[in-house]
Amino acid sequence: MSISPRKRFSGEAIAFALALWALCGLGADEVRQRTSDWRRQGDAARGWRSLTRWARQLRARQLFGALHLGAVADGPRAVTARAAQALCEHAPLAWRSAPLAHQAFAGARHVS
Repeated sequence: MSISPRKRFSGEAIAFALALWALCGLGADEVRQRTSDWRRQGDAARGWRSLTRWARQLRARQLFGALHLGAVADGPRAVTARAAQALCEHAPLAWRSAPLAHQAFAGARHVS
């Protein structure tokens, strides 16, 4: 497992968070609580700006650049949902019955 430059989370953790947000429909607060144990202060106590930043990076192919997303509707959740689906497709067969967020986590290990 590796952490990308200038990122505080592994690709697997990012994939997990994105799937929780875009595929499972959880709010940013809930996703952050399930994914990060970092202490939140001030404005950071509400929401999680990293989710939309990661969505922008997905669109620009700066995050999980090997994924082929095809045509995607506008909006951060739409881009993120397509990427999370693509990550799930890369999960090993043994993971296919796992929850979607777990499949995305496993799939991220196979995407550069």
